Amino acid sequence: MTGLRYVYAVCRPLGAPLQADLTGVAGDPPRLLAHHGLIAVVSHVPERDFSEEALRRRLEDLDWLAATARAHQQVVDALTAVTTPLPLRLATVFRDDSGVRVMMEQQEDHFRRTLDRLTGRVEWGVKVYVEPEPEPVAATPSPARPASGRDYLQQRRRRARTREDTWQRAERFATRLHATLRAHAEDARLHPPQNSSLSAAGAGQNVLNAAYLVPRSRSEEFVEIVDRTKGEESGMRVELTGPWAAYSFVEQADAERSGDAERSGEPEERP
Repeated sequence: MTGLRYVYAVCRPLGAPLQADLTGVAGDPPRLLAHHGLIAVVSHVPERDFSEEALRRRLEDLDWLAATARAHQQVVDALTAVTTPLPLRLATVFRDDSGVRVMMEQQEDHFRRTLDRLTGRVEWGVKVYVEPEPEPVAATPSPARPASGRDYLQQRRRRARTREDTWQRAERFATRLHATLRAHAEDARLHPPQNSSLSAAGAGQNVLNAAYLVPRSRSEEFVEIVDRTKGEESGMRVELTGPWAAYSFVEQADAERSGDAERSGEPEERP
């Protein structure tokens, strides 16, 4: 099959084969491209969609972008089950195998150092949301005279104080949880708060959006710590995602950013 080369990740030789029915972006099965003891996981993609000009247009098509991100993530997840991959950015594309090998050679030291640091480790994502306040039940209109302006202002002040108390409590809870999880991880990253519409579990205001690098051997203990915090603080929702490839702990190298085609950012929901 001809076409451009889509690169998902770089890793060391696999200790177990990938699942036989695995498909990647554009429906093409991923294959392994070896170079100097490293492996690039690649597949063929059509130039009509992934050339530089075509990709600029395609990245404005949200349905196409979502499908591409899912296929990309499916391959990275399959790799994570059998090895430690260094995931590359979504839509990292090169002209041919030679271009992929040049990228690998230019960044060989970087890839090896990063693999040494991340091998045997996975990323867990933890988010804390402040649950939305329940809507007040409408009262039956009373024939008595309406509340005064003073009563109205006092009610507004009480609501404002309640919200302020909730936010302070949420900040304390999130800070305490992050410190606890950070102590049980090898590294951590704090990401900007996530839009509540992207949460799979429901609404709420995101007050903690963090990633933790945890050895596989200690992941069960880490998950148990997170699970014990769920329901600990009323009005707070804790979400745990993973294990993922260590996206948040892979520094993207200059040569990777200089491939043949434009790239977009990482898929929004890993963590």
